[in-house]
Amino acid sequence: MNGRERYIWAALRLGMGWLLLWSFLDKLFGLGFATAPGDAWIAGGSPTFGYLNFATSGPLSAFFQNLAGNVVVDWLFMLGLLLIGLALILGIGVKIAGYSGALLVFSLWLSHLPPENNPFLDEHIIYLIVLIGLARVKAGQWVGLGKWWSERVKNYPFLE
Repeated sequence: MNGRERYIWAALRLGMGWLLLWSFLDKLFGLGFATAPGDAWIAGGSPTFGYLNFATSGPLSAFFQNLAGNVVVDWLFMLGLLLIGLALILGIGVKIAGYSGALLVFSLWLSHLPPENNPFLDEHIIYLIVLIGLARVKAGQWVGLGKWWSERVKNYPFLE
């Protein structure tokens, strides 16, 4: 892979990391973008309740609506956003972050079937493809701490 391709993957990694980390920060503090200040997690709001209760649709909507506001689901969702976002930004654990991030966005896609503006494809599937690509090409190796991290976990390649 040449230098330009590496920078494209690094930019995708940083961009996806920021999307996930920003979502965490907005839901945690209620920064007024997707989450109003009064609905912030630190203000006692649930980061999953609104979406899962009101925005889900399709054949799996009842399943997702039953998860709305569940404390365990809130914690898992928020920890996922935080840890996946940080891992991608730092370039450490990109393999596990890429695959777990793909699982996260796939579950979001499943919660809203069919997608609103296309029979099957929306941004969640594009994110899924990008996240799997980041994991496969070891995108943490460029513009990040990935090389350093790989040396530390060389006996545990799933942590790269």
